[in-house]
Amino acid sequence: MKKLLLIFLFSLLILQTVCGFDYEEKELESEEGLSKLYDRWRSHHSVPRSLHEREKRLNVFRHNVMHVHNTNKKNQSYKLKLNKFADLTIHEFKSAYTGSNIKHHRMLQGPKRGSKRFMYENATRIPSSVDWREKGAVTEIKNQGQCGSCWAFSTVAAVEGINKIKTNKLVSLSEQELVDCDTRQNEGCNGGLMEIAFEFIKKNGGITTEDNYPYEGIDGKCDASKDNGVVVTIDGHEDVPENNENALLKAVANQPVSVAIDAGSSNFQFYSKGVFTGQCGTELNHGVAAVGYGVTSKGKKYWIVRNSWGAEWGEGGYIKIERDIDDSEGRCGIAMEASYPIKLSSSNPDASKEDGVKDEL
Repeated sequence: MKKLLLIFLFSLLILQTVCGFDYEEKELESEEGLSKLYDRWRSHHSVPRSLHEREKRLNVFRHNVMHVHNTNKKNQSYKLKLNKFADLTIHEFKSAYTGSNIKHHRMLQGPKRGSKRFMYENATRIPSSVDWREKGAVTEIKNQGQCGSCWAFSTVAAVEGINKIKTNKLVSLSEQELVDCDTRQNEGCNGGLMEIAFEFIKKNGGITTEDNYPYEGIDGKCDASKDNGVVVTIDGHEDVPENNENALLKAVANQPVSVAIDAGSSNFQFYSKGVFTGQCGTELNHGVAAVGYGVTSKGKKYWIVRNSWGAEWGEGGYIKIERDIDDSEGRCGIAMEASYPIKLSSSNPDASKEDGVKDEL
């Protein structure tokens, strides 16, 4: 009974954290109210701050809470909330959580290296909506922490997806293996490209499980003993034609796809729910995964995008990004740098012997 009570309380704590942090408008009307609100927010999110840093952080919090409050008063298709990033400046937030520098790495690495083939080019039967979460092809939301390894999380999400589609087994795979071992051109916590990671997995003979090579959130030395514990293999990757949301739609209709976006705005920082139509550029700085698409009851089309900032951010770790806009690059540049892994086989080497492999019930 005591064990059940502890499980219930722990589940309640998680639920409260995921649901976000609420405030009343009267708390914004005085410095005393804002100060108490800040302390309540810090307690809710377990954010440690030293006394000498408090005043500076309170100033940042004041700016952010007014931005969230004023934005939410507008009649828009999305809402913001005071999440765990509420006392970070936009510069600090971008540096810590969108530091993958995908545009920078693309310039360094040159043209894309895919097969130049797009297997879904002639696809005609495209469902009006797809959600790969409902099809059991997406693992639980993960958290990259303050490490610019989003490229690894994006890569892994796409490989987990195609592996489930081909083998009917959902396997949580290791981002840390990519951070530690895929270092010839990718740079661990300093960013990288998903397509290079796909090629690493292919040449490496596969990728191991999360359980075998757990995520640390720091740059580490490649552990050869864990790196050799191959569980899931792929046969390469293909790039989605650039700046073409229709092509991206065809790809996502068939499997989860790695995409890059510009996530460096305050509205993205504090996104809570709804279809995101906020201003964002095309300075691609964050790797995520498109795991579906749909349309609201009011006819607004959107992408279902899996992030790697934990389940407390957004809609349980996801964001709906406006789809099918006039700009060919897509909202936040989502159609600029999309790619997906190819897997031809319906099996993996010794996969049934490895931990973390779940047969479909």
